[in-house]
Amino acid sequence: MINSLVKISNYNEVEELKNIINNKNISTVYQPIVSLLDGKIIGYEALSRGPIDSPLQNPDKLFKAAQIYNKTWELEQLCRTKAIEKAATIEKNRYLFINVDPYIFKDEKFKKGFTKEFLAQHNMSPDCIIFEITEKTCIEDYKSFKKALNNYVGQGYKIAIDDTGSGYSGLKMLNETKPHFIKIDMDLIRNINKDSFKQSLLECFVKLSESTNMKLIAEGIETKEELKTLINLGVYAGQGFFIGRPAGTFLDISDSVKTLITRSNKLKNNSSYNYQYNNIVEIVRQDRTFSPTTHCKDIKEYFDANDITGVCIVNSNEIPIGLIMKHSLNSALATQYGVAIFTNRPVSLVMDSNPLIVDCHTPVNEVSKMAMSRKTENIYDYVIITNNNKYYGIVSIRSLLNYATMLECNYAKQLNPLTELPGNTVIQNTINSILEAKRICCILYFDLDNFKIYNDTYGFENGDRILKYTAQLINSEIKSHFPYTGFIGHVGGDDFVSVIESSIEECEKLCEKIIEKFDIGILNFFNEKDRKNKYIEAADRHGIKDIFPITSLSIAGIYGKLNSFSDPEEVGLFTATIKKEAKFIKGSCYLIRTASS
Repeated sequence: MINSLVKISNYNEVEELKNIINNKNISTVYQPIVSLLDGKIIGYEALSRGPIDSPLQNPDKLFKAAQIYNKTWELEQLCRTKAIEKAATIEKNRYLFINVDPYIFKDEKFKKGFTKEFLAQHNMSPDCIIFEITEKTCIEDYKSFKKALNNYVGQGYKIAIDDTGSGYSGLKMLNETKPHFIKIDMDLIRNINKDSFKQSLLECFVKLSESTNMKLIAEGIETKEELKTLINLGVYAGQGFFIGRPAGTFLDISDSVKTLITRSNKLKNNSSYNYQYNNIVEIVRQDRTFSPTTHCKDIKEYFDANDITGVCIVNSNEIPIGLIMKHSLNSALATQYGVAIFTNRPVSLVMDSNPLIVDCHTPVNEVSKMAMSRKTENIYDYVIITNNNKYYGIVSIRSLLNYATMLECNYAKQLNPLTELPGNTVIQNTINSILEAKRICCILYFDLDNFKIYNDTYGFENGDRILKYTAQLINSEIKSHFPYTGFIGHVGGDDFVSVIESSIEECEKLCEKIIEKFDIGILNFFNEKDRKNKYIEAADRHGIKDIFPITSLSIAGIYGKLNSFSDPEEVGLFTATIKKEAKFIKGSCYLIRTASS
């Protein structure tokens, strides 16, 4: 009896699946994928659903059934067709991410289904299609898979690896495919704001993406804290319920999410003020572009007539698809029969189809790293700059290096020569940005107690050693607890200031940890007698001998949304009153007051 029930159940399921495929009863929804630099939508992922009243509405159940009853090809073909038919109205500067099982990627039927003619029928171009390779099937034959992959990339399609960090989507997949986009699995994103190991792991992916020109997309973002952490880590783009849920059309994200992204970037850039946050847009040169059908002879004539050593090749939507450098074109023409072969043929045959392309909001130092990480033969090639995926201009390596050097020199002037921490100008800018952003944060002022007596007794050189020790300790603890939202500056003398964006509980834990380590480490700067006594016998400013406790650390803080302060000076005056209270407490201590809104 049980066996017959199972058969009936399976029969019903297979019939349901056949009906869905035969009647093309699939609905497509689109989830926005957003730049974490400026909140602009870069594209949408097409997601398929079964009929609302069907037991196979859930996509996992739907595709599982297709796998069991050998209908994967038919179902995936239906989903892709539906997604493209409905995407005819998508803006031309936005990508459409379509999921593809690697097993069918090299199938001849798949190749026929993705011709340029088919896309043209729906007002689309291969340049806006991203094949999102899913991890449903383990790739066993990478050689033939890469051959199929290169066939599509050569036509203008782009590749994304889905669910990186889980299942089959590991480092081997990245190494073999070298995709345009890496999509980080949601399991690595969940609660990343609370997990330092996940943050370190994602930081490695960010560095990989910077050096290889692969764009990083975080999947499954569900909270504000996760989003802010990903922005601070430098992740290129993200998607998830917090940003925007899937919908039946191409919806924009909410203004509140856009504001959060732009404010988080502003705070990130200013709270850790550095030459690295000057964006590449400041040195862009807006040179002429050419289409891929332009003849090589016309490009050569342009090079010969102008003081230009490279040009960007763009499609009809002004999206960069290649770069041709003067030396590369000359090399192609200089080969045997090169002039005869290439002169009257399109530049697309000799252009670099995978040049370095960066967004105009990318920091200069990141562009420098990416440019210097290229192959030796490409290291002096132009960098192509885009704005919302469209061509914006180029940057030559000469101007990039000159500008980066100038920024480094200017930044170095702002550092305290003793501790190499940012000085007053940077501190003022940082606090100003906090006040403008109206973000909840904690500003901490650190002051050494009985430091003058130490200087008078042990000498200024040893005093400088204490200042360096204090600076290194505070900096180390802040970077350990808040690697992406913590700032520390050196006001001068024995005064330091930090800005932290976190809960008051976390700020208090930081103060406790700093004090604990300071009280242990400071003993190393005293002789055996003073260390044992826990005090110094010395003359005060009036020449009268007295007993002074060994150097301690007072921390005064203000926490909250600093709406009531108009400028950094007001913040400093308010915190000075808290510091006075803290100094009356014996030994090292901290005192944090809540700011009144």
